[in-house]
Amino acid sequence: MQQTTAPLARPPKLAESEKITINMGFVDLGQIDLLVAERFYSNRTDFIRTAIRNQLATHAEAVKQVVTRKLLVLGLQHFSVQELTALQQAQEQLHIRVLGLASIANDVTPELAMATIASLHVLGALHASPAVKEALADRTN
Repeated sequence: MQQTTAPLARPPKLAESEKITINMGFVDLGQIDLLVAERFYSNRTDFIRTAIRNQLATHAEAVKQVVTRKLLVLGLQHFSVQELTALQQAQEQLHIRVLGLASIANDVTPELAMATIASLHVLGALHASPAVKEALADRTN
């Protein structure tokens, strides 16, 4: 009898960034365009990313202290249906606190999410089905 092994289940591939939209004054935008035209930056997005990274670097120590004080998970945290089902069977609930990306698997039902997630605080992005997001709306800060 030949044995085969099932491939390990992997969380779905997630986007590595989130799109944002900002409104800017015409003078600020013109100055950015001038710097792009003079080849200081390759495009507007390059300028804006650089400006954001510089500000984050300036405030890195403050961010580090707040992450520690508020007990936030930094980065990506994924919750699978298997993990949440095990919590439900153990009659336990999560208090999720993430700075980055919290991801709840697409096969998690709203009922399972409500039974296992007591609170949800995400600074960054939450990837979950619309039904799960709606079910957890009153538990989300």
